[in-house]
Amino acid sequence: MRMRFPYIYQLMLGFLLVIITLMSITSISIIHFGRKQVINEVEETFLNYASLIEGTGFDENQLNSYNHIFGNQGIEYGIFDEYGELKYPKMNQQFQTNLTPEDIEALKAGESLLLRTKPNTLRKNTEDTVSIYVPIFTENDSYQGFIGLGRPVSYIENNIDELKDNVWRAFLISTVFAVIVSLLLSFYLVHRVNRLSKATQKVAMGDYNIYISHSNRDEIDRLSADFNKMIKALKEWRSEVIHLEDRRKTFMQDVAHEMRTPLTTINGLLEGMEYGVFDEEQQMRSIKIMRKETTRLIRLVNENLDYENIQSNRIVLNKHHFPLNEAMTEIIEQLKPIAKESDNEIVFDDEFKDIKVYADFDRFKQIIVNLIKNSLQFTTNGTVTIDAMETKEYSQISISDTGIGMSTEQMENIWDRYYKADASRKNTKYGESGLGLPIVKQLVELHDGNIEVKSELDKGTVFTIKFPKKKIQKAEE
Repeated sequence: MRMRFPYIYQLMLGFLLVIITLMSITSISIIHFGRKQVINEVEETFLNYASLIEGTGFDENQLNSYNHIFGNQGIEYGIFDEYGELKYPKMNQQFQTNLTPEDIEALKAGESLLLRTKPNTLRKNTEDTVSIYVPIFTENDSYQGFIGLGRPVSYIENNIDELKDNVWRAFLISTVFAVIVSLLLSFYLVHRVNRLSKATQKVAMGDYNIYISHSNRDEIDRLSADFNKMIKALKEWRSEVIHLEDRRKTFMQDVAHEMRTPLTTINGLLEGMEYGVFDEEQQMRSIKIMRKETTRLIRLVNENLDYENIQSNRIVLNKHHFPLNEAMTEIIEQLKPIAKESDNEIVFDDEFKDIKVYADFDRFKQIIVNLIKNSLQFTTNGTVTIDAMETKEYSQISISDTGIGMSTEQMENIWDRYYKADASRKNTKYGESGLGLPIVKQLVELHDGNIEVKSELDKGTVFTIKFPKKKIQKAEE
C-alpha cells in the first residue's frame, strides 16, 4: 500500500529543497571566496614585508628589530643567497628551503612564489607553513638571492574557521526562516487548492450555485476562472436536461395517448370484424378508419425517426434546381382535405410559378407541409397564405396564417424538441407531437438556409424561409 504524502508537505519539501540547495551553494561559494581572500591578503602582507626587509639594505641590526615584530605575528623570515643557502639569520645547522630547481629558475626570472610547505621552517616548527619567496636583484638587475617569509597554516585556518562558523550560523538561522516561510507559503497555496476541492465536492453533490473568487494572478486563479465557467456550463446543461426531461415525459404521455386512441379503435374494429358484427358496408368503413388511424401512427413514428436521423447526421440531401410551383401544387392538393375540415383556405398565387428553388425536393415538401399543417392546426375559419420571392442570393418562401398567434416566450421555445405552443390542443386530430417545427428548423439548416418567425397573439403567425442559391450559380458556371 502506498504511503500518503499530503500535498502541503510536498510543497514545503520542494520549497525547502530549493532554498537549502541555494543556501548551500551560496555558503560554499562564500567559504571558498573567503579562503581565497585570506590567502591573497597573506600574500599581499608578505610582499609588503619583503619590501620592508629589502629596504633595510639587509642591515643586521634592522633585521633583528623585525624579528620581534614578525615573531608576534607568527611570521618567520630568512634571506638566502643565489645558491639557496641561508644568509640570515645565522644558524648552526644546514637549512633546506625545499625549493625545486624549477622554483629557483622562476625566482631568477623575477617571479614571486607562494607555496604551502611542510617542515623545515626556520624555527624547526613541525606545522605546515604558508611561505612566500621574493627574488632579490641588484641595481643592474643581477639576481643575488631571495627573501623567504613563512607563517603556520593554523593562523590562516583560524580565520577561515571563524568565517565558516559565521556562514554556518547564518545558514542555520536562514534554514529556520526558510521552514517558516515554506510552511506559510504552502498553507496559502494548499488553502487555494482546497477551495477548489471543496467546491468540486459540492458540485458532485449537486450544488451548482458555486462561485470561486479570483484575481487572475496565476495559474490557480486561471483554474478558478475555468472552474467557474465549467460550473456555469454544467448549470445550464443541467437546466436543459431537466427541461428536456420534462418535455420528454410530456411527450411520452402524449405519444401513449396518441397511440392508445388509434390502437384501441383498430383493436375494437378488428374484434367486431372477427365476430362478424359488421355488415359489408360497415366493414369497408371500418377498414378506412383503421387505415386512417394507422397513418397517424406511422406519421408519429416517422417524425421521431426523422428527428433522430437529423440529430445523428444520417440525412443525405439530394439537392437540385426545381420550380416552386411544381412542389406547391402537390403540397396544396395533399393538404386541401385537412384545410377543409377546419374551414380554412390555402392561398398560393400563380405569379410565383417561375420562381425556382435549390433544395432536396422531398425534404422541401416536408418542410412546407409541416409549416402549413402547423398553421392549419392553430387556425379556424381563416386563411393560410404562401408568398414567395427570388433574388440572386436566395429563394424566399413565406407562410402566414390568421390563427391564434404566439407570445414572445412561445416563439423562443417553438424550435425546442417536444415543445407545444398550445398545450390545450395537444389532442388534436393531427396528432401534434412537438417535433414538427424542430425538424423543420434542422432541415432548413441542413440546406444552409435560414428560418424566422413573427407572430402576434390573436392576429396570426408568419414563417419565412430562405434557401440560398449560391451553390446553384457555382454549379452552372
